[in-house]
Order: sequence, then structure tokens, then C-alpha cells
Amino acid sequence: MTVQPNLTPPKSAFFFNSWSGGKDSCLALHRACMAGAKPACLLTMIGEDGIRSRSHGLRRDVIAAQAAAMGIPLLTRCATWAGYEAAFIDALHEIRKQGITAGVFGDIDFPPHLEWEEKVCAKADIISYLPLWGGARPALLHEFITLGYKALIVRVNENKLNRKFLGRIIDRDVVGEFQKTGVDPCGENGEYHTVVVDGPIFSSPLSVEAGSSLNTECSGYCTMDIHVRIGKE
Repeated sequence: MTVQPNLTPPKSAFFFNSWSGGKDSCLALHRACMAGAKPACLLTMIGEDGIRSRSHGLRRDVIAAQAAAMGIPLLTRCATWAGYEAAFIDALHEIRKQGITAGVFGDIDFPPHLEWEEKVCAKADIISYLPLWGGARPALLHEFITLGYKALIVRVNENKLNRKFLGRIIDRDVVGEFQKTGVDPCGENGEYHTVVVDGPIFSSPLSVEAGSSLNTECSGYCTMDIHVRIGKE
């Protein structure tokens, strides 16, 4: 496996984006697009019940609304954790049949994730790219905010972060609070997850609302149930 991954796809290359719905996959997508590559589809893994995304616990309709706002086709696969890798590779084979030879991921500096992404992409004759790899975490978050993206905190690890942060927009005030408490600003230690609701590659902001309940089924995590708002404001 490589130590230094490919950073951005070649100009005009078509790529899929491994889409969690959160800030890191979004910034990776943004950087790939700014380098001149073309997003062909988003790939999101969903739980075996078909309701929520595996990574961030986002409802399928929220992920679909993000894809629609960006004008990028969405491909999903349902899987158990045990069957995750096989289902992911199956999706990659489908993507490769469409002539797509590049995959963009939002990891920053965790080698086991890099190794897994290179491994599964290789099985489908796809090259993996990690535009954020090796970047300074605070600088990446500053870039995300400065570009005009808006992301809500939707999941927190209560062993590391108070649930009072649920529903807050990632901005400089929140980053300052993270720094005061020693929380990694990018949440790379599992402190929190986000959902992106607006930004330069969105045709319009997502209209979302929080459900009345919090999901605490994921061990140690508290997740805010986000819905796409239907009807007028």
C-alpha cells in the first residue's frame, strides 16, 4: 500500500465520491471539482434496514436531497457491518462499468482507512484519490467555513463532546469552543459527525428540521434525527 496517496483526479476525469453527507466528504468533492475533475455519482452506504446511512446515521431522504441540490446522481447500497466491504466492492464494479475510473474519499490522515480504500478500489480497477490527505486539521475546517459551506452537527460521542452541540452550525465560534475543551476541530477522533446543508456546489440550501427524539442506539453516540422539511417555510 502507498504511504502518500493520490490527491486529486486528473483534470476532466470522471469520479465517484464516497459520500457520508458530512463536511469532509464534501470538502474532498469540492477540491476534486476545483481541480477540474467531473463528479459522476455519489456512493453512500445504508444500513440493512434501508433507513439511515452507515457512517453518520442520516436518513436516506436527506442524502438524496443533498445529491439533488448538487445535481449529482446518487448510488446507495444497503449492508450490515459484516457485509459492508462486499457490498461496497459490488457498488464499485457497477460504477466501473459506467466508465468511471476514479474514486474520491474524504479521509485526512488515518492510514487504515487509506489502505482499505486503496484495497477495495483496486478490486474494481478504480484509482482512489484523497484530496484532504495530510492537511492540517484546523486549516481544513477553516477552508470549509471560508468557502461558505454550512454543516450541522448531527451526532456526538458523549464520552468526548456534550450533546448541547447537536444542531449547531460549524462556525468559528464552535471551533473556538472545541479548542478550549481539547476537542479535535475536525472530529477525526470520532467526537462528532455533520450534515452539509449549503455551500458553493449546492443549487439551493437544504431545508431540514430536527425530529423530536434523539437516537442513542449507537454505542456512546447521540444522534439527532434530521428530516427534510416538506412544504413552505
